[in-house]
Amino acid sequence: MNSPNPALVTHRAAQRLPRLALLLFCAAYVLPGMFGRDPWRNADITAFGYMVSMAEGRSSWFSPTVGGLASDAALLPYWLGAAFIKLLGPWLGAPLAARIPFALLLVLVLTLTWYSSYYMARTDAAQPLPFAFGGEADPVDYARAIADGALLALIASLGLLLLGHETTPELAQLASVSLYLYAMSASPFRGWTAKLSVLAALPALAASGAPAIAVALGSIGVVLCHYSGYAPARRFAAWVAGSTVLAAATAWLLGAWGWRLDLIDSAGRVMSTLKLLAWFMWPAWLLACWTLWRWRRQLLHRHISVSLSCVLVSLVACIAMDGSDRALMLALPPLAVLASFALPTLQRSTAAAIDWFSVFFFSICALVIWVIYAAMQTGVPAKPAANVARLVPGFVAPFSLIELVFAAAGTLAWLWLVRWRTGRHRHALWKSLVLPASGVALCWLLLMTLWLPALDYARSYRPLIDRIAVHVPSGACVAAPQMSRGQIVALEYMGGYDVDSAAPLADTRCDILLRIEPRGRPRPAPAGWVFVARERRPNDRDEVTAIYRRDAAG
Repeated sequence: MNSPNPALVTHRAAQRLPRLALLLFCAAYVLPGMFGRDPWRNADITAFGYMVSMAEGRSSWFSPTVGGLASDAALLPYWLGAAFIKLLGPWLGAPLAARIPFALLLVLVLTLTWYSSYYMARTDAAQPLPFAFGGEADPVDYARAIADGALLALIASLGLLLLGHETTPELAQLASVSLYLYAMSASPFRGWTAKLSVLAALPALAASGAPAIAVALGSIGVVLCHYSGYAPARRFAAWVAGSTVLAAATAWLLGAWGWRLDLIDSAGRVMSTLKLLAWFMWPAWLLACWTLWRWRRQLLHRHISVSLSCVLVSLVACIAMDGSDRALMLALPPLAVLASFALPTLQRSTAAAIDWFSVFFFSICALVIWVIYAAMQTGVPAKPAANVARLVPGFVAPFSLIELVFAAAGTLAWLWLVRWRTGRHRHALWKSLVLPASGVALCWLLLMTLWLPALDYARSYRPLIDRIAVHVPSGACVAAPQMSRGQIVALEYMGGYDVDSAAPLADTRCDILLRIEPRGRPRPAPAGWVFVARERRPNDRDEVTAIYRRDAAG
């Protein structure tokens, strides 16, 4: 049944974002954070440890271990990182080599989100109403403008910032969900491209550690395709069903089937999850809700139903996993597509409110970053400098001219964008998301240039390893039965130690023991071991690492 379309878009409003500006947006979002830092705790360095262990031949590619502990995550992302470490590690270093494929996955997510929104906007039900005397938007121009808005909405999403720049399996899951969304969107238009995409997407999602989500998406996709008004989309149902079967078989072959049901069972967890939903998906969730309201008579049409189903599956997974932000991240690309369809229906006052909020919020954030950077470099203002010294004791800020130049260029670009956006009325559909997206990109750029040394010092295990190295020579065999996988990786990769964390303490072959203890509550030395020292990460106020040496007399 045909329903009134809420989109009224003029030809002038359907202008696309200049391609150079779009590429610069993506570069400013993807590249910062790739260079000049160690793998950070905890998930980032843990995944890196399994990758480098495979690449260096210290463990099997089918059962990787660190410190004798097997991985409990999917293998496909680890294979990807290990392959790049083996290929490029000798020239670029293992950390940077491992980040390259995951940066490419993030680029793939951005690209697929753009094309998903573009093909959704090409469907008849998503097209704006024609005007009585002409002047309406061209269908292709309209679809491009909507796609530009979707890409900006994804960049503006706060939840993608840190998780999207890690070397973890969840980024491979995100790319797989984006590929599935693209296949569903393009199925009425792209034939074999869409078929091959869906055949790759769901098995890749299962092999990346989310087989249940893959099967759920495939099952819902079959239903949506079966009831589609497009004949190519109805025929596409068989391909979605086949991909779902392949996903289940892939998970079974790789032993990836696993259920982590940890439902939210307390009022405190409910509030925590609601807060996560509010900030993690900001501002896309707000625009997506507006889309569902204004397009409520078209909820069963492809441009709404496909994206909405992907979002709901991810939300259910997040709740089933006790408010997991990594499960929620999978909702961001389809949520950005939903958010883009709010743009043709936004009132001018709403767009102005988004603009002014973005101007004030991100300008204040940028100013704070610059002030604290000045305090780290010069000691002025004194209070921020004292706060930095308290939070990261022992840190001495280095000066980098290159980082300063990039940060200054990004700040000047932000000021120009603010002047451009607020100078006079703009007609493009995507105009309301330019400042939120560029504000997020600016703050990320400033953090990963001006604050990168301090953040690396605070989030890396290297300061702790340097302190342990004073008491334990490199290459020593170290027993670490109570340490986390991230700490074990740091000991192996940064310290060069031979770590045994799987054997019981009584059976260990090592002469050095490392044990985690609560700060301020030292424990007695185990029988047969002599206390050497206690060390901790400079900004860790909860735990210390106790170092023991085997008692030669025992």
